[in-house]
Amino acid sequence: MKKPYYLFNPGRLERQDNTLKFTPRDEAGKEGQPRFLPVETVDSLYVFGALDANAALYNFLGKAQVSVHFFDWYEHYTGSFMPKEYLLAGKVQVEQVRLYTHAKRRLSLAQGLLEGAAANMQRVLAYYKNRGAAALDTIMTDIDQLTAGISGTTAVPELMGIEGNIRQVYYRAFDHIIKDFDMGGRSKRPPQNEVNALISFGNMMCYTACLDQIYHTQLNPTISFLHEPGFRRYSLALDLAEIFKPILVDRLIFSMLNKKEIQDSDFRYDLNRCLLKESAGKKFAKAWDERLKETIQHRVLQKSVSYKTLIRLECYKIQKHIVEDVPYKPLKMWW
Repeated sequence: MKKPYYLFNPGRLERQDNTLKFTPRDEAGKEGQPRFLPVETVDSLYVFGALDANAALYNFLGKAQVSVHFFDWYEHYTGSFMPKEYLLAGKVQVEQVRLYTHAKRRLSLAQGLLEGAAANMQRVLAYYKNRGAAALDTIMTDIDQLTAGISGTTAVPELMGIEGNIRQVYYRAFDHIIKDFDMGGRSKRPPQNEVNALISFGNMMCYTACLDQIYHTQLNPTISFLHEPGFRRYSLALDLAEIFKPILVDRLIFSMLNKKEIQDSDFRYDLNRCLLKESAGKKFAKAWDERLKETIQHRVLQKSVSYKTLIRLECYKIQKHIVEDVPYKPLKMWW
């Protein structure tokens, strides 16, 4: 079974027959024990350290359909190597562009995406409210009021304004849920404290997971509907991530901090920013991978599906909406 691999150490990655050979390197430049990864077991690579590789390796990875996602020293996502888009279909891409350029249809889809995101935020908050966090009641009421305005928006920028307000209110809840850390508001570039560092790190993981699943459909990841398409970014993954960040990222952060799986000693401060230490990044990546493998009983399919599969199913729903004009109904947590 294929799975993602996370490369936190700097080193050299090369092909050896039909196997990937990774040779780590320490701060002094001394090479360590090589690690061999059969390419048929690799779904994707997440590279957090300096990586030496050549064109022959990327040709090999491309043929094996292995994507590579890169992050810099400050844990910012910087880009991806994506294999040839073997599933892209001209008809789907034409219809995707056509929907984007049709203001009313684009707005309708964007509204659905935000409604799904807001519903999942509320579901997460309800879970903690039912476990004693009574202060969340006011926050949930405020989000309900903002969500009620989604259907009345007339343009995407107006909708994004509501999205920003919902997020701002939602993040107020974090200090009522997390026990030993204070968030003190959202800070992104750079994250100013431990909670914000985890949110930024987790959101990047969610974004790349969504990108990987889009790649396995006929959708074009650069053409989005809630977020504006831009240069050098896969903005459709940003759209999808809005739905899954509360389900996957935020719940994982609450769990790991409240269970003390990540503590004060797992963070470092560098140039007025807070970052995860390598050991904490590994902890989170491992928990993230396990989270994506968890399954729920799907109400429509009547079978167990993983969270990773839920992301792909959401892609299929968007594709059917684009091509077949099937009304898009966003994923809203029922469990």
